[in-house]
Amino acid sequence: MAETYRIEPLADEHDRSRFASGSAALDRYFQTQASQDLKRRIATCFVAISRETDEIAGFYTLTATSIALADLSPAIVKKLPRYPVVPAALLGRLAVAQGHQGLGLGGVLLADALKRSARSELGVFAMVVDAKDEPARRFYEHFVFTLLPGESRRLFLPISEALRRLASR
Repeated sequence: MAETYRIEPLADEHDRSRFASGSAALDRYFQTQASQDLKRRIATCFVAISRETDEIAGFYTLTATSIALADLSPAIVKKLPRYPVVPAALLGRLAVAQGHQGLGLGGVLLADALKRSARSELGVFAMVVDAKDEPARRFYEHFVFTLLPGESRRLFLPISEALRRLASR
């Protein structure tokens, strides 16, 4: 898969106008709002570029967030300092262009986001995602994200667990 796509930060020279994932909300965000969020330092955005066609095949965004210690299970809390919140990276949006769906690119983008979060010079305990629907929730659960207690769409994965799983592949 790495030989098929290159993943890089979104830049002005990337043509976002034709990107179509099948989700109107994600497509609209990417085409009209992503660059504004970058300029305002609200989020970072990374794109997967097809090496064959040089088109954008997918994208994801990252931003900072936190998780209240009270929202985590006692088994996780006992391993953490007693701060009221722990730092996390929010995978705000992830989309794959229709012509590239079903090829595993979503998993590649997710792995890239986890690795970038782990390499960050900031403390990041976990990655958080808000699944927009049931298929998205199943996608993240396939990659061992778990629901935060009391939530139906907000999932998380400790970065240390993600790195262990990525290393074992």
